[in-house]
Amino acid sequence: MINNVVLVGRLTKDPDLRYTANGTGVATFTLAVNRNFTNQSGNREADFINCVIWRKSAETLANYARKGTLLGVTGRIQTRNYENQQGQRVYVTEVVAENFQLLESRSANEQRQQNPSSNDSFQGGGNNFNNNSNQSSQSAKNTMPDFDRDSDPFSGSSIDISDDDLPF
Repeated sequence: MINNVVLVGRLTKDPDLRYTANGTGVATFTLAVNRNFTNQSGNREADFINCVIWRKSAETLANYARKGTLLGVTGRIQTRNYENQQGQRVYVTEVVAENFQLLESRSANEQRQQNPSSNDSFQGGGNNFNNNSNQSSQSAKNTMPDFDRDSDPFSGSSIDISDDDLPF
């Protein structure tokens, strides 16, 4: 049986980091993922997908990702249910993220947030984070480089592409 999910989208708000009674970190977030086609009026629609990530990866995501961050996520779909205060059964379907990757540099993200009318263009990045409980906290600290103009290999180049030319 296979239950794999791969998503690329933007955070709709800052991740919500909480801790269980045992002290385990858990972050919830929603990704806005554009559909590959346009509707009858020629506009692109997006799906808003609820996600959850656990442990050190949750803390890392909450520290480095903000509203609007372009994020790649791999994981699995999970369905759970509970009874609400009114006694009704509530079903929740969400993506349990196992890995995430920041898909743009910090400077590109900050520049886009300062100038929201500019076209979204991919500019570098590629920081991969695994939700592996065997990963030591020291190695997790070393996986997140601090991007700046000097270390970003894509800082001198930009691609001028209209949204209509993109396949997604």
